[in-house]
Amino acid sequence: MKRRHLFEFEDLTWFPDVFRRGTTDFLSFVFSKTNRYAPVVPLIAEAVDGEDPVRILDLCSGGSGGIANLQRDLSALLDRKVTVTLSDKYPNLEAFEKIKQSCEGVEYESGPVDATDVPGRLDGFRTIFTAFHHFKPDTATAILQDAVDKKVPIGVFELGNKGPKAIAKLVVTVPIGLLLVTPFLKPFRASRILFTYLLPVIPLATIWDGVVSILRVYTPDQLRELTAGIEAVDYEWKIGTAVHAEGVGKGEVVYLIGTPVK
Repeated sequence: MKRRHLFEFEDLTWFPDVFRRGTTDFLSFVFSKTNRYAPVVPLIAEAVDGEDPVRILDLCSGGSGGIANLQRDLSALLDRKVTVTLSDKYPNLEAFEKIKQSCEGVEYESGPVDATDVPGRLDGFRTIFTAFHHFKPDTATAILQDAVDKKVPIGVFELGNKGPKAIAKLVVTVPIGLLLVTPFLKPFRASRILFTYLLPVIPLATIWDGVVSILRVYTPDQLRELTAGIEAVDYEWKIGTAVHAEGVGKGEVVYLIGTPVK
């Protein structure tokens, strides 16, 4: 598989948490305000059709900025309650608790959850938003294989904008966005101000990780290549792109949805 897999600062264990939180808090804010994954809500609704109650198990949740939008839109489309459980191998408990307090029906796992071996007690439709590109093909395949082996549905969703134009736009908009919104991010941290305005580590790390993310996002063809190597009996895959409005112009959400055949 031809794919660039450069490092992201967010993935490095030695990267100071003050910088990592500065990046993830900003991205969480952006996703909460822009609802970039709205176009895939009907696809998730189709995958969970007939389930009652509807449970979402969000893996690799990070800052979970867009989960409240997903829960609201999916509940409205299905006309019934949707519960969400946030989880991560390195859970951001502060962010999880904040979302839990503001959204009825959102819970979280306080301990680590490995997406390649999810405990059987955690059921529901598995989702991974804006995180699948962090995994190399062997780990990405293991995540999908675990869902197949445990006969549970899974959905992988990534922003699919690629190429020089997407990179140029990110390089321009991210620093502007950070400069504008950092004072309003909660909870307020003096360190965030210091490392955004005076020593701009957070903007530089966010730009680097954003560019690398664009290069690492799996294309639909690469996702098909991944699923072709998975042993899946009575399990089917749906892979494609959905269009979303993105300010001026349009962009894409790449999706992979796997479901047991009923």
